[in-house]
Amino acid sequence: MRFSKTLFTLSAAAALTLGAASAMAQKGETVKIGWVDPLSGLMAPVGTNQIKSFQFVAEVFNKNNPAGVKFEMVPIDNKLSPQESTNAVKSLIDQGVRYIVQGNGSGAALAIMDAVAKHNERNPGKELVYLNYAAVDPDLTNSKCNYWHFRLDADTSMKMEALTAWMKDQTDIKKVYLINQNYAHGHQVSKFAKETLQRKRPDIQIVGDDLHPLAQVRDFAPYVAKIKASGADTVLTGNWGSDLTLLVKAANDAGLNVKFLTYYAGVTGTPTALGAGAAGRVYAVAYAHSNMPGEVGKIANDFKAKFNDDYYTLAVNHAFALLSNAMAAAKTTDPAKVAAAMEGLKFKSFNGEVEMRKTDHQLQQGLFVTVWKKADAKAPYSVENTGYNFQPVKAYDAYVASTPTSCQMKRP
Repeated sequence: MRFSKTLFTLSAAAALTLGAASAMAQKGETVKIGWVDPLSGLMAPVGTNQIKSFQFVAEVFNKNNPAGVKFEMVPIDNKLSPQESTNAVKSLIDQGVRYIVQGNGSGAALAIMDAVAKHNERNPGKELVYLNYAAVDPDLTNSKCNYWHFRLDADTSMKMEALTAWMKDQTDIKKVYLINQNYAHGHQVSKFAKETLQRKRPDIQIVGDDLHPLAQVRDFAPYVAKIKASGADTVLTGNWGSDLTLLVKAANDAGLNVKFLTYYAGVTGTPTALGAGAAGRVYAVAYAHSNMPGEVGKIANDFKAKFNDDYYTLAVNHAFALLSNAMAAAKTTDPAKVAAAMEGLKFKSFNGEVEMRKTDHQLQQGLFVTVWKKADAKAPYSVENTGYNFQPVKAYDAYVASTPTSCQMKRP
């Protein structure tokens, strides 16, 4: 990955912008961040990668951030369960943790939002803040929005806006098969795919719309047989983790020669399953790609050198940048004051200027449509040591993917 010094001047630039004195009030404080995601079950490889990402990037920010604080991660395995997530929040409170991050599963996200909101209502002065780095059900920042929840990833509808902006110009896409996990996020991918394609490409036929259990299916051959029989030229899926890896493996075994349009093809295990045969056929919509320039590219290379693994959840950078900039602005690590400072906060990130929209706490950011291709001199990064990576075919500014919100935020 290419490296430049332009990106990670967040600390110096933000400190100057916010005023030198602001970075001093909380300088040297240790901020504990509770991490609540799966470390067991079929999704354990994803969670393991992500806690390593948080711990690694915390060390990067600990050397230099606008607030001068030190971040310490406190991980808890929630087994991808909403109930376990609620229990984890209680455990973190007992440990004195007041910032929580989570991303895998919108059901778990909703449970954490509810637990945090109830705690804060009952315990003024001891508030918690929840940073959601990957749970993308749009309802979390619309009908179910909550003041103490901040989302760092682009939601399902935003990614669909960018993906369909690209799809509308792909005349070879005529028949689309939808296959998704049977929970909030999967339902939303299906819903927004149908609505958005009807608006942008009404000629495209939806020839299948399957929902399957989350993290339970071990053989996707029956689903692939249905896709093959439908005559689809394109599969669109929001699947992630084992549910995408095993779907791709089954498609390869059956010789299913179609385009795959995905949200999470870069997540642990799936790139290896793609292999050479998927080159030019598998696409992903995301806020980053495999060969990001600047400091985040250096982080990815250093992460690879240390763990022989890929740093792909770049919203981790957003988490530490948002917190440290807000703490510098608020001149404190107190969650209630930091939450107020995060509202409307803008900063330069790896995908352009981003903004934490005040109305719903949804980060506004640029998105990429990428394709799985062989690494070369221009795009050299080797994802999961396959010799391939995700290369951008189109970049979209934040306003293109931005979607309206119905959030009626109740502020304390």
